[in-house]
Amino acid sequence: MLKKILKRTFQILLLAFIVIQFFRPAKNRSEGVSANDITKVYAVPENVQAILKTSCYDCHSNNTVYPWYSQIQPAAWWLDDHIQEGKRELNFSEFASYRIGRQYRKLNEINEQVKEGEMPLDSYLWIHKNAKLDEQQKLALANWVTAVRDTIKANYPADSLVRKK
Repeated sequence: MLKKILKRTFQILLLAFIVIQFFRPAKNRSEGVSANDITKVYAVPENVQAILKTSCYDCHSNNTVYPWYSQIQPAAWWLDDHIQEGKRELNFSEFASYRIGRQYRKLNEINEQVKEGEMPLDSYLWIHKNAKLDEQQKLALANWVTAVRDTIKANYPADSLVRKK
């Protein structure tokens, strides 16, 4: 009796697994570089651009490079949720569309989170070993972020850089 129940349960789960394969989220891919991309408004050195592409853009841009397991549900749903959340938090492809105060704050957050080892996420690094930032990469990113932030600070009034309630 127990064997029959287990067999039936397995069959139902297998059928459900097969059915969910037909329900896929849209891919996070766009054609070319957006007019609002961070590179359109701020100079991004080649070494920093390489860091951003390798360690940040999969979750924080409009162009994700998908791993093989993104073709299997429910992993694709989990990835899509993660990407959407990352883009809500910071989207380099739409950075220029942010108000100047938000740009300034996001640059501060990048610096803090990279320095603290909060980004890239550990769950991302499990599969993407090459995305782990070494001290030299962290320093290059910090120097670039600081330079861009200082440029903003020099060109905009201080009250435009604080969050308005």
